[in-house]
Amino acid sequence: MKKFENLCLRTRAVTIFKNVINDSTISALLRLLENDCTDKASAISAYSDFVSSLYRQTDNLSEYINLALQNDENTYVKAAARNNSSPLMLEALENELDTFYKLSQITSREICDIIGADVFLPEWKNSNICIKEEYNKKITNLSTTGYGIYSKHRMFLYKDKEIVPVKYPDPQRLSQMSGYELERQKVIDNTMALLQGKPCNNVLLYGDAGSGKSSTIKAIVNEYYSFGLRLIEIKKNQLYSLADVIEQLADNPLKFIIFIDDLSFSANDNDFGALKAILEGGVAGKTDNIAIYATSNRRNLVKENFADRNGDDIHLQDTIQEVMSLSARFGLKVTFSKPNKDLYLSIVENLSMQYNISIDKNELFVSAEAFALRNGGRSPRTAKQFIEYLASKSE
Repeated sequence: MKKFENLCLRTRAVTIFKNVINDSTISALLRLLENDCTDKASAISAYSDFVSSLYRQTDNLSEYINLALQNDENTYVKAAARNNSSPLMLEALENELDTFYKLSQITSREICDIIGADVFLPEWKNSNICIKEEYNKKITNLSTTGYGIYSKHRMFLYKDKEIVPVKYPDPQRLSQMSGYELERQKVIDNTMALLQGKPCNNVLLYGDAGSGKSSTIKAIVNEYYSFGLRLIEIKKNQLYSLADVIEQLADNPLKFIIFIDDLSFSANDNDFGALKAILEGGVAGKTDNIAIYATSNRRNLVKENFADRNGDDIHLQDTIQEVMSLSARFGLKVTFSKPNKDLYLSIVENLSMQYNISIDKNELFVSAEAFALRNGGRSPRTAKQFIEYLASKSE
């Protein structure tokens, strides 16, 4: 298509946004624009391939291109995050953004007129998005919006030596939780210090199972995602890679909680030393944009037997102190104890209102107590399971 020859050449010369050019939908658009239309069947096929790819995401070309640019992890955005971009890179950026704006304004009617085929061809929409202005706004707000996968997702897993997004994260919100307000506020205050660039602590949330330790952390991330907070969960058997994870995040403008759930060690566990070194004293310590939040059912994170204290270690007291030292390296320790009857029933009542359960209060409480007896005792988790059971039976 002669009309777009120069634009195609400019697009092929793109350097900073090379990942966007290699995107399957943008590649299909370029193949369409570079088709000479001498063979109508070939041109129609290229048109169909492009629209099919676009429709998988949206029917608006301008919005698609703008979002692809916003989410791209490239050399310029990384340099900008470190306040290290050069005038040459800025010149290249502005030229490329202008190129993408021109691409975003190509209409389906223009292409259909050039192909000139007497068949139905599906159309796409365009919007007059100021791509350059939108991208500059993105750069200005990197500390809250992030870039790459961190601009699209809030929770991540460390898997096969890569940080991968959780597509369907736990939607738990602070407003849905009741009880343990003082305990949660301590964690919230520490998280706000992290977000504000103030000194903050690594946090150990310990206590009975089902008391809301993990839910508290995930709810805080959901609450403060728009402030630039992200979560990366790492399993206990991956702790040897913790220094590598921290190094990957060190220059990122966002703030990260590294989440370790259900943490405990055996006395001779190799992962014990890896976490201890990061928490305090190792060469590869954590950076200012990271805090480690761990949950455990044990305050002392290393499981001990009586035999461990009566063994043949010459310096037995030193060994005991080594075992006890890990939990002491968490600057903030928050206890989530099993709720008493009043707290448990208060949680049940609040949840019943959230789920719109209409039942006599006395009957609700008697049934809730009976449910707890059958299901391992009182806890926020048991309360939620009970209410969800009632909700499933209501019409």
